[in-house]
Order: sequence, then structure tokens, then C-alpha cells
Amino acid sequence: MWKIGLLLLFWVLLTSGELQQEETEPERRSQPPSGKLDFGYVPQGVYQTLAYYEPGVIGILFHMVHAFLYVVQPNPFPEDLIIKVAKDKFGAVQSEYQKAIYYETGFMVCAVLGLLFMVLLPLAGLFFCLCRCCDNCGGEMHQRQRKNADCQRGLLTTLLFATSLVITAGVLCAYAANQNLSSQLKGMRRLVSSNLRDLQSFTNETPTQIDYLIAQYATAKNKVISDLDNVGPLLGGKIHEELGKDVCPAMDGALNMAGAMRETKEALENVSMSLEVLQEATGKLHFNLSLVRFSLNRTLSDPGCSDEDSDATTAQLCRSIRSSLAQLHVSANFTRLPDVNNQLESVNQLLKTDLSNIIQKGYSSFNDTPGIVSDQMRNVVEGARGMLDIIGTNISSFSKVFPVHSTMANFTNFISHTHSKIEDSYPEIDQMDFYRWICCIGLCCMVVLILAFNFLAILCGTIGYDKHASPTTRGCVSNTGGTLLMAGVGFSFLFSWILMGVVTATFLVGGNVEKLVCEPFHTKQLFKVLDTPHLVNPEWRNFIPGYMYNDSDLDLTVESLYSNCKENRGIYSAMRLDKVFNVTTFLNSSLYTKEVGKMFNDVKIDLRVIVLLESEGKQNLIGFSETGVDRINYAAYLEEVNKGVTQVDLLSYANELEAQTDLMPKGPLQTSLKGHANSLRQIHSQQVIPMEQAMSMLNQSIRLLERTASDLPNKVTDILATIEAAQYLISQNATQVVNQETEKYKQTIVGYFRQYIEWVRTSLTMEVAACKPFSNIVDTVEIVACSFLVDSLNTFWFGLGCCALFLLPSIILSVKLAKFYRRMDTEDVYDDILAYDTMTRFPRASAPPRHIDW
Repeated sequence: MWKIGLLLLFWVLLTSGELQQEETEPERRSQPPSGKLDFGYVPQGVYQTLAYYEPGVIGILFHMVHAFLYVVQPNPFPEDLIIKVAKDKFGAVQSEYQKAIYYETGFMVCAVLGLLFMVLLPLAGLFFCLCRCCDNCGGEMHQRQRKNADCQRGLLTTLLFATSLVITAGVLCAYAANQNLSSQLKGMRRLVSSNLRDLQSFTNETPTQIDYLIAQYATAKNKVISDLDNVGPLLGGKIHEELGKDVCPAMDGALNMAGAMRETKEALENVSMSLEVLQEATGKLHFNLSLVRFSLNRTLSDPGCSDEDSDATTAQLCRSIRSSLAQLHVSANFTRLPDVNNQLESVNQLLKTDLSNIIQKGYSSFNDTPGIVSDQMRNVVEGARGMLDIIGTNISSFSKVFPVHSTMANFTNFISHTHSKIEDSYPEIDQMDFYRWICCIGLCCMVVLILAFNFLAILCGTIGYDKHASPTTRGCVSNTGGTLLMAGVGFSFLFSWILMGVVTATFLVGGNVEKLVCEPFHTKQLFKVLDTPHLVNPEWRNFIPGYMYNDSDLDLTVESLYSNCKENRGIYSAMRLDKVFNVTTFLNSSLYTKEVGKMFNDVKIDLRVIVLLESEGKQNLIGFSETGVDRINYAAYLEEVNKGVTQVDLLSYANELEAQTDLMPKGPLQTSLKGHANSLRQIHSQQVIPMEQAMSMLNQSIRLLERTASDLPNKVTDILATIEAAQYLISQNATQVVNQETEKYKQTIVGYFRQYIEWVRTSLTMEVAACKPFSNIVDTVEIVACSFLVDSLNTFWFGLGCCALFLLPSIILSVKLAKFYRRMDTEDVYDDILAYDTMTRFPRASAPPRHIDW
């Protein structure tokens, strides 16, 4: 029935796709990263078993026993010896007995001592009884009185009490181990039930997980369909982006030139208007300045300015004013500058063609690259859709070919049947455990009986003690204490060999199991022994794959299987099922990816329908370079513009004239000169300032035209050459870019399939059919066998052995102490009682005195 589980694993593998073949494809290492798909989380079963045991307080006793066993057996685990013996099927025992004896030296010494204890102590008890019957060995009811008798009595009592306490601790240790074993056996049921429930969860969740893996193919499929539906923006957008690195600068240059044409028209219009305004204004300004000069000359001819009729200051001022009249002239002469009407007419003629609109059409044509790609990829997209449906049908059909649910149902029935059998065996186990518990309690009761005699004897001896009483006059209570001590000695001889026999037998079994099984399991040395090549079968390197798959060279060991399951990895990877079931024939995804690759390899995207700049636009650009704006005499314009409107600043001249006039005496001359100053101010505000504004506009326009016209034919030629190169790239040389981006797009599409396969592989390795329940079963067996049974058994013999060993000093102390408790038949009598002199007194035996109350 255990092989039923392998059918389930076969199911898991079928859904994985071609996992191994995909790993060997070198092209995968060079593929670009594709969009990350989210397949969600594989449904996980909740395993309830907590394969961990914490013994609690009794763990202190367990550690003491382990320390004792280490002292008895400090040798390392005999891995080589066990392997050699197992390979020779115990035939090497005869040749390797020395190594076995060396390893078991500690156990053998303890066993020999135990056997000697079992044999010698009953014999010693027999001879002791015979000896006492002959009034020897303390059997004579006579006690010599000694000076330190009370001290001896107290010391013996203390030692016996301490010994009894040690024996009590030992029997409590044995009793605790006995009770712990019974209680843990009841807890074993919970562990067994929990493990079986985990197996149920394993069988219930595995089909669900497999269905989930199959269903998640829809995630990859939907993503592929989404990318195929958006092939224009995705593939065409990438092609547009790559080609745009050359196309956009060329188109931007042409669009900038169209803007320059509009700016040139505006600048020419400003130049023409400003020149016309300045030419007219210059004539008016020249006339007005001439009138002012004439008026000033006539005013300065006044008799008040002559030297004879005026004072010296006035005459001097008049001469100064007359000498400055030559500055009142127009500086710039705009009448000699040529007009720009011809250039303006040419530009206006060019602007009748909307160059910007033509360029925008080129932009629109180029920006329609995604639409062009989408139209030309329609057949490929439809073919890929059909192939996706075929792949989905094949994957879905796997769940219908094999009866995974019925197989899991059979495995579930097997688990239920096993559980019911285990449940049926519990009454027998309880009965056997009850018998065991009774036997262990009986052994403990033997020790408790002896302890009862000891403690009662000590109690009676202590209560009945009378320091004035002689050995022959001791009371009944004290005498009872002595009798109880001798009863305890008798039972000690009767029971001690039985106790030691049980201790020796359980010590040999429990100690060796602990050292040869439990400790090596924790250190994993036991796994190394089981994984030894050719151990089980001389022809098998590894016995698990050799037995299950008939391939012993497969790297599947007991340790690796246990460790992987301990880490809750999937049974697919833990049992190396990828080497057993070849799913290439069931789901060969590389065939589909190759077909998809062929579809994309046959793609021919034609971008010749894209026209960046029509011939009309090209002629317009050429015509702009021939408008003559580059032949304008910009130096002449700038020369006149850089001159002032007048040779002198009229406002400053008027202010100075008025200041000089203020120095003259008041009169008609002063008044007339101030009137001329006001006239100059009026000319400045009404004529000069507007002319300066017009000159500023003319200056800006001329400089703009100069920049635009600078090397204009070469600029236009370069723009046209760049557009021609970009057009050639699109029409004739875009194949490399198209192939490069098509390959990236194809790898993205194929990458979704590979992501799905990689996710299935990872899920199978880490999540699907997680085999934690199987490692939990092993751990549960170890907990029950080692922690429950062996540790409790070892603790039991450890406590019982302590009791058996300390019965020896208990016997000796009880015999000696009984002399001080029991009533003697005779005692020592001294002739000289008053003078306590050991040199002159002579003891003699005397019968006890008679008393009326005795």
C-alpha cells in the first residue's frame, strides 16, 4: 500500500512541464527579463503534529542517566564496526569480537558486578543467617558496655537514616519513571492521531494543489493574450522608440525651421515698418531742429547779447550758447538704408504653404508605427492564440487521463483502516502497560517495605531510647526498633538480588538502545550507517532508490530524504521523482516555444508607408534658403541703429540752456531763451522718444534676421539631409531594429511560459505535497521509543539500582544498630562502679534484674 503514494507523486510531476529540458537550454541564460507574473500562493494544508517533546522536571533525571551512561560508555559510536557486521550479516562478529568487547566494556563490567551482586548477596544472607543462629555475627544477645556507646549509637542512626533517604530518593526516581511512562503512553495516542490526521491532510490537499498548478496556466495565458492584444503599443512602441532616436531630431529640426520662417516674416515686417517710420520721422525732426537753430540765432542777435549793450556775463553766455548750436542736428540717416520688401514678399509667398502642418503629418505618420505593426502582426497574433488554446487543452487533459482523486481516495481509505487498527490495539497496549506498571510498583513496594522497617525502627529506637537503661533493661519500644531493623535486613537479603537482576537486565537493554540507537539518531550517525553504500544489498549503492526505482546510483539517501521532509519540502524533490518519471513526452513545452519562435521569426514588418516630409515641404525649406534674407546689408542697419537720434541729448541740452539762461538778468532775452528750451523738450518727448523706440525694435529684428540668415543654406541642407537619412532608415534599413525588438518581444512572450514552468518547478520542490508528515512520523517514533520508553526505562533502573546498591550499607548499619536497640539477655557487670577505672575493674556477665513491673 505504501506504493499508492507514488501514483500521487506521478500526478504532481505531470503538471510540471518539461522541467529538466528547460534547464539545459543555453538560450535561457541570455534571455532578457520578462514581466513578472503573480501566480499567487499554492494552497497549503495545516499540519498539526508538533514532533517535539519537553520532558519537564523529570528531564533532570534523564540528564543524570545520560551522564551516567556516558561515564559507563564514553566510546564513540562504532559506525565502522556496525557497518562491517551488517555487511557480513553478523558473520564478522567472530573476527571483530575484540572491538565489540572493547566498546561494551563498561556495560560488561557493570553486568558482571550485577551478576556477582545477585549471586553473592543471597549466599551472604544465607551464611549470615546460619552464623547468627550459632550466636555469632551479632547473634549473641550480649552487648559490651563501652564509654562511647551513645556516640556509636547516634552515628549509626544518622548513617542509616541518610542511607534510607538515598534509597528513598532512588525509589521515588523509579516510581516517577514508572508513572511517566504510563502517562506518556496515553499521550502517545494524541501523537499517533495527529500524525494520521496530517497524512489525511496530505492526501486531501495534494490533488487541490495539483489542480491549482494546472489552473495557474490561465495566468500565463491571459498575460500572453494581453500582450498579443497590445502588440502595437508593446512591439510597435519599442520600434517607434528606437527609430525615434534618429527620426525625432530630424523632424524637430524641420519644425524649428518652420518656426524660424514665421519669426523671419515677423522680423521683416517689423524692419519694414520701423524703417518707414524712422525715415519719415527723421525728416520732421530735421525740419524742427532747423527751426529751433534759426530761432536761437535770431534771439542771440538781440542787442542784449552784444558786448556794448550788455554786461560781460550775458555776453559770455550768449557766445557759449551760439557755439553749441551746431550740435542740434539729426545723427542717424535712415533714408539711405535699402528696404526689405523683396525678402518679405518671398517669405510671405512661402508661408502660403503650411510647412508646420506638413511636418505634423510626418509626425503623425511616424507615430502610427504601433498601428502599422498591429495590422501587420494580426496573422501572427491569431496563430499564437490558437497555440495557447492547444497548450491549455493538453495541460487540462492530464488531470483527466489519470485517476488522481480515486487514487487519493484509496490512500485515504488505507490511512483510515490503519487508524482503526491502531485504535483497536490500544486496549491491549493499555493492558500490557497495566501489567508492567503493576510489576514495577511491586518492585518499588519491595524497597518501600524495607524503608518502612528502617524508618519505623529509627523512630522506635529514638523514642524508646533511655540513657539510664542498661542493655538488659531497654524498653519494649526500643526493642521493637531493633527487631524491625533485623526484619528489614532479612527482607533486604530476600529482595536485593531480585532488584539487582531487574536492574541488570534493563540496564543492558536500555543502555545499549540509548547508546546505539537514540544518541546516533540525534547526531545523524545512524543515518550515515543506513546510507552506507552496498549495506543492504551488495549490488545497491543506495538502497532506497535501488528498492523503489531499481536505480541505486540515484542520489537519494535516508538522511537527505529525512532532512528534506524535515524542512517541509515537496515530496517531488525529496524523493527525486524527477529522475523516475519523464514528463517530456507528456508536456514538452519547448515544442510550443519553438513554434511561437518560428511565428515571430517569419514576421516582416514594412514601414515604407511612413513618409516623414513630403516633397512640398522639402521645396518650401529650399525656397526659404533662397528668399535673400542672407543678402540683407545687416552692417549698414546696425551702424545706423547704433547711432543716436540726435548728435546731442536734447533733454540735457535744454536743461543746460535753461541753467545758463537763469544766470542772465531777467528780461525779454531770458524769457525768449527759456521758451526755446521748452521747445527742445517738446521735440524730445514728441519725436525723439518714439524714434528711439522704433530704433530699438529695428535693432532686435535686424539681429534676429542676422542670426536666422547666418549660414541659412547650409542649415536647410543639413536638415533635409537628416530627414532623408531618417527616411532611408525607416524605409530601407529598419530591419535590424525591427528584428531586434521583435526578438525581445518574442522572448517576453516565451518568458511567460518559462516563468510558469519555473514556478511549477519551485512549487513542486518547496510547496506541493510537502512531506513534513513523513518526517513527523519518524520523529514521533523516536519520541515514543527514546523519550517515552528508553528514557523512562533507564531512569527506572537507575533509581532501582541506586536502591539495590545502598541496601548493602543499609544491611550493615541495621545489624550494627540493632545491638543498640534490642534488649540483651546478658550485660557487663562491674565490681567497682563508683570508681570508673578500667585498670582495676573486672566485668562479669550478669542476668538482668527482676522487676515487679516486667
